[in-house]
Amino acid sequence: MTHTSPALADALNHHCYCKTLDVNLLSQAIGRDPRLRDIACTLAQTHPHLFSNTAVFVSHATVQAVQNAVAAIERTLSLPGWAAQVLPAASAIAQADHGPMGVFMGYDFHLTPTGPQLIEINTNAGGAMLNAVLLRAQAACCDLMDTTLHAYGNVSTLEDDFVAMFQAEWALFLQAQGQAPRPLRSIAIVDQAPDSQYLAPEFSLFAQLFKRHDIEAVVVDAASLQLRDGQLFSDTLALDLVYNRLTDFDLSAADHTALAQAYARGLAAVTPHPRAHALRANKQHLVTLGQAAALKALGLDAADQRTLLAAVPASERVSPDHAPELWERRKQLFFKPLDGFGARAVYRGDKLTKKVWEQIQAGDYIAQTLVPPPLRAMQIDGATTELKFDVRAYTYAGQVQLLAARTYSGQTTNFRTPGGGFAPVLLAPELSDLAQQGMLLPDSKRCA
Repeated sequence: MTHTSPALADALNHHCYCKTLDVNLLSQAIGRDPRLRDIACTLAQTHPHLFSNTAVFVSHATVQAVQNAVAAIERTLSLPGWAAQVLPAASAIAQADHGPMGVFMGYDFHLTPTGPQLIEINTNAGGAMLNAVLLRAQAACCDLMDTTLHAYGNVSTLEDDFVAMFQAEWALFLQAQGQAPRPLRSIAIVDQAPDSQYLAPEFSLFAQLFKRHDIEAVVVDAASLQLRDGQLFSDTLALDLVYNRLTDFDLSAADHTALAQAYARGLAAVTPHPRAHALRANKQHLVTLGQAAALKALGLDAADQRTLLAAVPASERVSPDHAPELWERRKQLFFKPLDGFGARAVYRGDKLTKKVWEQIQAGDYIAQTLVPPPLRAMQIDGATTELKFDVRAYTYAGQVQLLAARTYSGQTTNFRTPGGGFAPVLLAPELSDLAQQGMLLPDSKRCA
């Protein structure tokens, strides 16, 4: 029986300076539809730190551990006891189940010698389509990147899988409304001022993907949606489904009234949606998922309990009673606002000032055990350096669709780091394959 050594993946991450991104392939992949060629041509200028030039390597064991953790979390979040515990504190709009599960769940991990550690859960994780395109634009650059080094999934069917996911959401919606099955014909991709969003190019990629599958698609500001005659419209287009990229997670903003009413009344499928966010993405869930007593009380089986306790760092709510003790342990902690997103207002404990600590105590925060991010070696402008990275699992219905990395410097991912950005996740080769080829662990001469 063969296996992949995590040490080999680590060695590649620390000693391989390959630049695997083929810019011409990337431009071709983005601009294969004539309407996207302007985006493809200008992306390097408008988004200089969106894509990294290199890949991140992981072992088979790491991929399996991520998949196991995601499956165990999803089983936990689907328990009746979980909903009974979580929903009473959620908004009124999150109480009803309208069918869809929520597309593009995102689970962010830091890789450690003892296995991947869950850092964050997101219900509207961005970047999946961009990373699907990025995977197709990787070029072999050294003897390790041959047939023994490959993506962990089938890149050629990934975009079709995305479309099938939206079609599955539509079918779930129709079933929940007691309606007969019918094809998904129209989608609105919505955000607040979508053209100004950093990931706006992805919206265009999704729109063209849907159109290639005979689904009419538009990218619009959620504020422009209208309810007419019991149906949700974007201008003159009657909408079957809304792909929701808003960070107004409970749709409470005045500008989003039409969308909120359409969701609440079951007039259009909305995904992801307020119920998904309430059940999955509140930071309090990171506390619960890392506590043995809480998991046991939910009735989770022993195997899933072990999986979660191994993968979810211990966290706790910041409270006045524990504030002095947390301050003493701050260098081992990372502080996150309960309802935060996008790494906003998060703080490493070793960087805290007294003034910020007072703000944290006055707000709703959790203190998460600090798990340092792994490092990826690379050359930027001729200089050798190391950037931090995390690994994001894009999932649907508990299954991992795509793994992607984000490389950066600073406290959190930021898409402002020279040399940083999204990076593809590739499997390190099997040890048996290397042995057959007479190859040793990589060094800077072999993989540069």
